[in-house]
Amino acid sequence: MIEKIHAFIEKYDMINSGDTVICGLSGGADSVCLLLSLLRLSEDMGFSVEAVHVNHCLRGEESDRDENFCRQLCLMLNVLFTAVSCDVGSHAESESISLEQAARDMRYQALQRIADGKKIATAHNADDNIETILLNLVRGSGIKGLSGIPPVRGNIIRPLLTISRNEIEEYLSSENQDYVTDSTNLTDDYTRNKIRHNVIPVLKTINSSLADTTARTAEVLRSENDFIESETNSAYKKCLRGNSLHGIAKFPEVIRRRCIARLLGKNISYKRLAECDNIAVNGGKLNISGDLYFISDGVSAELRHISRPENSGITEKPLTLGINSIFTGINLVCEIIVCDNSMKIDFVNKNLTDFLMDYDKIIGKTIVRNRKYGDKIQLRGRNFTSSVKKLINETVPVSLRNTLHFIEDEKGTVFAENIGIAQRVAPDKNTVRLLKITVERETMERQEGIF
Repeated sequence: MIEKIHAFIEKYDMINSGDTVICGLSGGADSVCLLLSLLRLSEDMGFSVEAVHVNHCLRGEESDRDENFCRQLCLMLNVLFTAVSCDVGSHAESESISLEQAARDMRYQALQRIADGKKIATAHNADDNIETILLNLVRGSGIKGLSGIPPVRGNIIRPLLTISRNEIEEYLSSENQDYVTDSTNLTDDYTRNKIRHNVIPVLKTINSSLADTTARTAEVLRSENDFIESETNSAYKKCLRGNSLHGIAKFPEVIRRRCIARLLGKNISYKRLAECDNIAVNGGKLNISGDLYFISDGVSAELRHISRPENSGITEKPLTLGINSIFTGINLVCEIIVCDNSMKIDFVNKNLTDFLMDYDKIIGKTIVRNRKYGDKIQLRGRNFTSSVKKLINETVPVSLRNTLHFIEDEKGTVFAENIGIAQRVAPDKNTVRLLKITVERETMERQEGIF
């Protein structure tokens, strides 16, 4: 196993003579194996070894046990040891992230702070790589995610990445070296543990050499990803002009999309990236967030801030029973219907409530107006709020979009023409009075229930 690790270190030029390598030491089998392996190789390769233990303070006495084990092990091996304590729980809460993510973030921050530019060795092994690849596959990933854990990332190295967990345990047994076990690794409380305990054992019944074959596949994918990244670097450098990509449309799709993702400078969904790519080639405009838009004429694609006053061009009037008019030649007619039991059967149970509101659920002053920037509505039957702009783009013909009616009470929008009514004013079995809405357009043909 030591020879295998040595060859892997040399293949990726992880350690040079004169380096100091900081070993991330948790006390578990993987990190203990890493420390012993580095010490075995250090004399021949001419580097020195130190160890850092990060106490996440999540498991009470067990966390302290792990720290003490690591301290005693390093004392026995004559290795410089540093322990760091982190309040992972508070960090997770303040950043609204999982404990797993918070622990990872704080662990790497502590290691980088202590290393101060020295090499950092982490104990990720071949089984960890399988878990990572499967996680990325399930969550959705491109070739980069399916390449697994990189052997080298900056000053971080992973010498055990081709070593299986079985090889690690067998090596420690042969050396009569004990280690500690994190009790959280024995449960299925974390997604990674579910894959480790339930998925990988099944895959190993199909392929007993799963760790080796996955490592080889990941290496092939990393090589291909490196090539694509190199081509992307060249294209991005050639096309980038300020906040725009000039001539990006002529490049292959895989290069275009990576360049666009870099320009946006944030994690972007597959769907949104595909929309941006289509615009880069065919022209168009797409809102990214707030007043930031991705715009292209089919030659240059750029990010541009377009300021838009929230209530510019708003026409509104108090809503009245009878005829309401805010557009020339178009009327919105409102009438009250007293709802008896037979009508409840007709209007409520037969799903005809899309053009009816419970009049008594409307709150305070009510206005009729045209669409305004930033409109949102929680539609009947839904438990979430939707962007009116998105709903209009999905369902409303272009010819009607500039003359849509909206009704708003003191708590917000309750009616959006051609879209629907708000959940909070939807009729139910207790409804007494219904507000019926009818839109009459230029032909004066009555169009009831046009949403």
